[in-house]
Amino acid sequence: MQSSAAPSSPPSAPAPPAAPRVALFVTCLADLFRPTVGFAALRLLEQAGCVVSVPEGQTCCGQPAYNSGDRADARAQAKAMVEALNAEAVDYVVAPSGSCASQIRHHYPVLLADDPALAARARHLADKTHELVSFLVDVRGWTDVTARLDAAVTYHDTCSGLRELGIKDQPRALLSKVAGLELRELAAAEECCGFGGTFCVKYPDISGRMVGDKADDIAGTGAGLVLGGDLGCLLNIAGHLKRRGSAVQARHVAEVLAGLTDGPAIGEADPTVEHGR
Repeated sequence: MQSSAAPSSPPSAPAPPAAPRVALFVTCLADLFRPTVGFAALRLLEQAGCVVSVPEGQTCCGQPAYNSGDRADARAQAKAMVEALNAEAVDYVVAPSGSCASQIRHHYPVLLADDPALAARARHLADKTHELVSFLVDVRGWTDVTARLDAAVTYHDTCSGLRELGIKDQPRALLSKVAGLELRELAAAEECCGFGGTFCVKYPDISGRMVGDKADDIAGTGAGLVLGGDLGCLLNIAGHLKRRGSAVQARHVAEVLAGLTDGPAIGEADPTVEHGR
């Protein structure tokens, strides 16, 4: 006798995880001097399957004030950024800057420690904040770079990203996927370029010697392009290279990974813009 019961249906496959919600912290240097970095970060995050928002009201992370000992202004900027980035509304906060990401991760909870409610929000934000390439590789496990750049490049490891966030292998893993790219390592890739935020203003002679040594190291690789993950360092290096008449260009690593290298390099004039108007 056959059972009249309907055959059981196979178990349904688990629903794919929702795309993570990411708040992009553009950083003030990218906003003011190199918007292409923000667009590159947005493109890479979307390629990695994220839903990206750019919160209004974001401004400087407060690092210059903090490094100068101005705790009052640094605290005020940290408080404003906790409100603007609103970590409670997203899964992650991502910045194309190791120094800015480190400022949020390591220093906001300390700066705001005297206000329990604000300190809790700062810790929540700190836990969710990541530097861009570290987020792509370490959090998303994403290395599906589709860009191409037929060039020999070298890479400068920025101090905050390297020493405070452990960013070393991640950019190299991504750059290894760029078709046509040859990476030539610096002899002293981990040595400071002399920028150091306000350090270059307080100690210009020392800073100048340090960036000069970095430029010599870059020249020694024979590469025509130097990359890095922090615009402060790259502006410093690009400026020195320009002053010494070097043909070596400087770009943020995100620009190369996102394939946004058609425009002028850092510190170069845009030939499509008519100046003086």
